[in-house]
Amino acid sequence: MSRLQLALNVNDVDAAVEFYSTLFDTAPVKRRPGYANFAVANPPLKLVLFENPQMSGTLNHLGVERESMAEVEVEADRLEAAGFDLRVEGDVVCCYARQDKHWVTGPDGQSWENYVVLADSEPELEGKTLTEITPVEASEASAAGGCCGTQSAQGGLSTSANASSSAGCC
Repeated sequence: MSRLQLALNVNDVDAAVEFYSTLFDTAPVKRRPGYANFAVANPPLKLVLFENPQMSGTLNHLGVERESMAEVEVEADRLEAAGFDLRVEGDVVCCYARQDKHWVTGPDGQSWENYVVLADSEPELEGKTLTEITPVEASEASAAGGCCGTQSAQGGLSTSANASSSAGCC
């Protein structure tokens, strides 16, 4: 089953996890430093949280998680036939997962992705917070394709805009 993805920038990922766990009556399926990922069954939703105090309360990006690469390809063909410009990313590590995806930009500049998760990434960071990892681990996770809105290799927080242009992610 495909499901919509809503990626939010939050001030405190732990507080946001507590709120959304209660709101949707489900725990996150993935936790990494400054990051949480929920697979909500009802309503079908992929909710992604990025700890990014500089952008707190804003939308990071939108997307549709697909079940297979074939579904991603069908959507890419359909959108290209409709005249959309696609930014294609094959076998990238983003949001602590290997993914194949493409991006389109909405009329108001919002980023939409169609993607399939191929494999997990950085499982040794599961459940850790940004304060529980060393600056070296944070830099390594970011360099390995951690996530937008998390600690960057430069030591600051990335925004969705500079993450998507510099790392091709989120």
